[in-house]
Amino acid sequence: MNDLSEREEEPERPVEVDGTAYLFKALGKIIKVLRERAGLQQKELAALVHVGEDLVSSIERGVRTPQPDFLENVDRALGAGGLLIAAVPEVREALKRARTRHPDWFRDYAKAEAASNAVHDYSYQGVMGLLQTEAHARAVFEKRRPLFDEATIEKRVADRMARQQIFERWPSPTFSFVLDESLLMRPVGGTAVHRGQLRRFLEIGRLRTVELQVMPFSTGEHAAMEGSFSLLHPKGRQQVAYTETYNHPNLITDPERVRIYAERYGIIRAQALTPDESLTLIEKMLGEER
Repeated sequence: MNDLSEREEEPERPVEVDGTAYLFKALGKIIKVLRERAGLQQKELAALVHVGEDLVSSIERGVRTPQPDFLENVDRALGAGGLLIAAVPEVREALKRARTRHPDWFRDYAKAEAASNAVHDYSYQGVMGLLQTEAHARAVFEKRRPLFDEATIEKRVADRMARQQIFERWPSPTFSFVLDESLLMRPVGGTAVHRGQLRRFLEIGRLRTVELQVMPFSTGEHAAMEGSFSLLHPKGRQQVAYTETYNHPNLITDPERVRIYAERYGIIRAQALTPDESLTLIEKMLGEER
């Protein structure tokens, strides 16, 4: 289904077999070997190719997709003699396949999200995938029932991390996120993983393209207590809303129903802490000072 229409039925879950994940993992390992042979740290390679250290780390671990221009720049920076550039045609083809890498029930939303001019989300019981760290995502998938096998967990984590490339797009979409304070309290994956997730909130919230707010317990009742939802502005289309319960998706296009979700979102943003207050709260939880 490619028309962003509503989906009320419980979809069949396809077998998740996709060789692109293995290609990207192999390239990540090759890049790591080349970097270490050159005697460079990840942050040094990142500086040479003008990207963030986190991106280099994620690509080496196979949880982020190496774009063709990244491979070309790294090839030159590490003096690889065309080794990485030779893989660019295959990477371009793999990227086409990777666009449909998500489970069928989630695919319409992922496609709309990747092409959106604006992404707004209220997270109530779980952290939205765009904001999750790799460790947080893995902890969630490991606890999922029925259990996933190890290969499926790794693929799901890689797919989720790949969605976060939307933050690197330019011109950038407009982003806003409202997090229920309970998400700052629940230590998913243990203390170390949770602190890493809190730091991720700070990292995303400090981007000039993002407004991140916390809905505090002190607010009491608010306009969106029924649960999480997202609002998207897909390029060239009207705004849509999305809700999900136990892998049962509902991509909403009816203008009146979308208007209701947009109205709720506007109200909860007014009821939440300001972006500055929200970052201060997270910093205090981490014991950090501005």
